Amino acid sequence: MVPPSTPPVSASFAARVAALSEGQVAVVGLPWDEQSSFMRGAALAPSHIRDVLHDGSANLCTEHGADLGATAGWTDVGDVALTSGPAVLAEIEGAIDALVERGARVLSLGGDHAVSYPVLRAYARAHPRLTVLHVDAHPDLYDEFEGSRLSHACPFARVMEERLVSRLVQVGIRTMTPDQRRQATRFGVEVVEMRHWTPARRLELGDAPVYLSLDLDALDPACAPGVSHHEPGGFTTREVLGILHAIGPALVGADLVEFNPRRDVGQTTAMLAAKFYREIVGRLLADRTRSAR
Repeated sequence: MVPPSTPPVSASFAARVAALSEGQVAVVGLPWDEQSSFMRGAALAPSHIRDVLHDGSANLCTEHGADLGATAGWTDVGDVALTSGPAVLAEIEGAIDALVERGARVLSLGGDHAVSYPVLRAYARAHPRLTVLHVDAHPDLYDEFEGSRLSHACPFARVMEERLVSRLVQVGIRTMTPDQRRQATRFGVEVVEMRHWTPARRLELGDAPVYLSLDLDALDPACAPGVSHHEPGGFTTREVLGILHAIGPALVGADLVEFNPRRDVGQTTAMLAAKFYREIVGRLLADRTRSAR
């Protein structure tokens, strides 16, 4: 488990955080994949996403018309300098703590899905009524996986055990094992399996603060080949954008995880991740502006 007291962030990262204006949207890289069970490579994702975002092949406009290249109020603070082993979870928690204490709405770029647990530990202190919308092919509710309780297959079991969030809503799930069904029942998780999803469906998330955890393997491998776990039968890009755009005005943070550049084809998934980066930042900016009125 993550220890109750987190270590201080590095001096260089602390300086970048201190330079943020109060309440900015912050993007941060969490290049860690030691808890990946099948294939490493997700730690390479943050730099690949940024490279494609800024390579000139597309502009920085969101679908709702915000030009991120000409919009103040958001900053990419770079990657957190992480070590190795279980201590990394405390390092991640400390970094997100520092950002949230500045009032930042944070988009975290994983890394594998294990990063969501320490991120949500930090978020839970600032948002005690948090709803998590988890978009994924996998429920990630194993009590332990291959001997590890910190595996990328387990983060939401840890989150729910510690009662870090009020609601966990999962969509896109299509690999539910009997053990994970029991876990979902135990924790009161609201699961919309992919076989029950229709494009016209609308999620009722209420008015509590919402945190989005987006695993790219939620999409069909035809849309996102650059992930470690291909699971056919997933979302289209447009369906995931529809889910993102339909989240109520209380979006306070997000993570984008499980992009594995080693499996990508023609930068297809890198471009997809860059698209979601733009749209999530644009949405966090819009909701930040609205809440400030």
